[in-house]
Amino acid sequence: MWQPDPTSLRLFVAICEEGSIARASVREEIAAAAVSRRIADMERALGTSLLLRRARGVMPTPAGEILLRHARHLMHSVEILQSDLSEFSSGVRGLVRVLANVSSIVEFLPDEIASFLQCNEKMNVILEERVSSEVVRGVADGVADLGICRDFVGASEVQTLPYRSDHFAVVVHSKHALAGSNVVSFAETLAYEQIGLSVNAALNGLMRRVAAEHGRQLRYRANVSTFDAAFRLVQLNLGLAILPVEAVTQFGPYDLRAIPLSDQWATRQFVICVRSQDQLTLPARRFLDHLLRGLD
Repeated sequence: MWQPDPTSLRLFVAICEEGSIARASVREEIAAAAVSRRIADMERALGTSLLLRRARGVMPTPAGEILLRHARHLMHSVEILQSDLSEFSSGVRGLVRVLANVSSIVEFLPDEIASFLQCNEKMNVILEERVSSEVVRGVADGVADLGICRDFVGASEVQTLPYRSDHFAVVVHSKHALAGSNVVSFAETLAYEQIGLSVNAALNGLMRRVAAEHGRQLRYRANVSTFDAAFRLVQLNLGLAILPVEAVTQFGPYDLRAIPLSDQWATRQFVICVRSQDQLTLPARRFLDHLLRGLD
């Protein structure tokens, strides 16, 4: 029976994530020929192909997908073992991998990470931006230890903990027809063109559903990937944007109006996603505790 070794599993995960043996060899600082031999040895021992070779790289076969899922879980268990034992030597060291949506990164997460690192000098945090649905998938697949996303994303495959909340507003140019309003309903915004975030953003799906309830459709003038770009287009009076008030306050140079939405759904909650609290590495558990203490 084939006995998996941590190095081969780590290399296989790297290949699948990089989509290339060459890029994986650079990432892991191992010669490409040695990486290829490791994969060939695994395929021979298992009696099946693990990778599909293509002109522009590789991708896992169905058998490879199964190995990838288990490899991530096994490597994560090794990380837990190493981090738990490290506390008995020279103090806790470790890495925390976090996936988060753009709202949390703009509104509060960098400050939380900074205060965590100040108290845990031997730890590192890797933060990657993803849309909320990809945050959930990444945590479920073992790509990250924790995720922060919107509460209206289906997350049945992970555990979720209630976190912070924010409040959506209509962001408009000072000459926009709605600029004189003190409060606006979402239904009123449907008469105007909008600037939306990434087409895969969870907020877009929520707004489409609400618009459909009013028998209307959203009219996007443009979709952008950052709040900064959205503010710039609104500043040019190319449309309005539905964005969190907490994010608007982070961007001082723009002369815009943020009008609160009156709809009940406009107050939204973030959640923290983990595969299982019991399976978190020691650094990840400390980071989770740090985030939750910030709510007190």
